Amino acid sequence: MTHVSIVAVGKPGGLSPVIRDYEARAARYWRFEAVEVAQARGRAAAEVMRKEADSIRRRLRTGHLRVAVTRRGRRMSSPELARWLERLVSGPEPGVHFIIGGAFGLDARLREECDLSLSLSPFTLPHDLARVVLTEQLYRAGTILRREPYHKGSE
Repeated sequence: MTHVSIVAVGKPGGLSPVIRDYEARAARYWRFEAVEVAQARGRAAAEVMRKEADSIRRRLRTGHLRVAVTRRGRRMSSPELARWLERLVSGPEPGVHFIIGGAFGLDARLREECDLSLSLSPFTLPHDLARVVLTEQLYRAGTILRREPYHKGSE
């Protein structure tokens, strides 16, 4: 089973029960892990993002693909994400980290170090909502790959 993790800045707030529910569902299909790093403090946004990026880097596993979750990233449909994860399973990488930044976003250097930028929406999403969307899509990808009835949408 492929290791899939979400590495996010901050702890979930009001949507925590929904996030935890989808994390448990995603864990049926992947070796799933949610990693939360502390929000940093600083005088300027760049300083905060740099500190958060350093904390994120310390939590990333060697050899795993790194996916920056950003508004300007690549857009994929649910079936496309499922196929992308399916190819990952048969590839040499032991897993993938989906990285969600803090209030100011992800540090530019960390984004450049990532193998892929993924957009969940062209909108700027609150962090809790981004986590709900991403964990639900990881669960949905698992159901698509196993041909289970959850996903009813088309390409």
